[in-house]
Amino acid sequence: MNADELRSRQDREIADRLMSVADVKKINDAIEKREEKGPMGTRRRLLATSVRLSRNMAPWLHEMADDCIEKLGVKIPLELYVYSSPSYNAACVKPEDGRLFIMFSSSLLEAFEGSELRFVLGHELGHYLYGHHDIPIGYLLNGKARPSPKLALQLTTWSRYAEISADRAGAHCAQDPIGVARSLFKLASGLSGKLVQFNIDEFMQQVDEMQVEDAAPGQGAPAEDWFMTHPFSPLRVRALKLYDASKLAIENGTSIDELEAGVQVLMTMMEPSYLEGRTDSSETMRRLLFASAITVANASDGISEREIAVFEKFFGERSFSEDLSIEKLAATLPDRINQTKAVTTVAQRMQVIRDLCTIARADNKVEAAELKAIEDIAARLDVPVHFASQALAMTAQLD
Repeated sequence: MNADELRSRQDREIADRLMSVADVKKINDAIEKREEKGPMGTRRRLLATSVRLSRNMAPWLHEMADDCIEKLGVKIPLELYVYSSPSYNAACVKPEDGRLFIMFSSSLLEAFEGSELRFVLGHELGHYLYGHHDIPIGYLLNGKARPSPKLALQLTTWSRYAEISADRAGAHCAQDPIGVARSLFKLASGLSGKLVQFNIDEFMQQVDEMQVEDAAPGQGAPAEDWFMTHPFSPLRVRALKLYDASKLAIENGTSIDELEAGVQVLMTMMEPSYLEGRTDSSETMRRLLFASAITVANASDGISEREIAVFEKFFGERSFSEDLSIEKLAATLPDRINQTKAVTTVAQRMQVIRDLCTIARADNKVEAAELKAIEDIAARLDVPVHFASQALAMTAQLD
């Protein structure tokens, strides 16, 4: 199996489009010029803040890494590091001086075993293998100059599919669906398995019983899974079930087209598809987002020229008119909220709140009055208020 075939089709297609976007090219050009002056100090920082795990110190870990490297066809020297942290985490750091770096939290290394750890290793190597470092999502979303709302949504949509690709690489290395599921269980729950006995059948039953089109995302999962750059943990497990049943994993499995279509259905829970949709519910959601965005922007000292510019980047040129009565539009908000609640699920309404937060954050600041307006809209939509706060404080890291 050529590991490149494992990559999610949507990951590849969206990444190709993003690489031609002017803002992405601008950041990459700046990074390239900086790198031409010499190393950016990545390895120096790792040596100063963590412990490099040599083959003598952790031969078992290097044996796992060697196996994953062979399975995935990775051809670059690898260094492994561990840093002190109670949270389960790992990251693949962009190569420097011809070396690739993978870092693990101390708690993860001590709690994960066998195929669980192989999955994590393969996942991180997948980020490198599929060129995910080529899209500087952290610079774009967390930098001083915010991207347009549409670009921000493209970036986060791509990031979720990038995680799907990396999960497949991890599953290919682990060759153990149960171990992979156990790894995701530990990542989602924060449990090591010492206090709670993991039961794969019950865990999978929990996922199977989720009605994706109706259920609120993140039920029973940690709130961190609601961040926009990563799929919800239950969706990752379901997506891997589709992968395990496909020809990528077994002989005579389902076709790649069926696999990718199934994944896209799952991911619609987190994608703003209603912006282009032609259904009544899509139109209702768009009308709600339009009125909500204007109401939130006007909540603090009126709508500024910058806010108008951000609004029009999202909805199109001349979508904001001086003749628009903000007061009358705001007065329609309760009806639009009720209409939306009548034809959508909580998961779909979370998409609206997420997009509303993206628009608000694109102005580089969110005033207290604007935050209150967003939280009020969320509450009236029966969306957890803290979801809005998390969306506004979103981090953008491939981990």
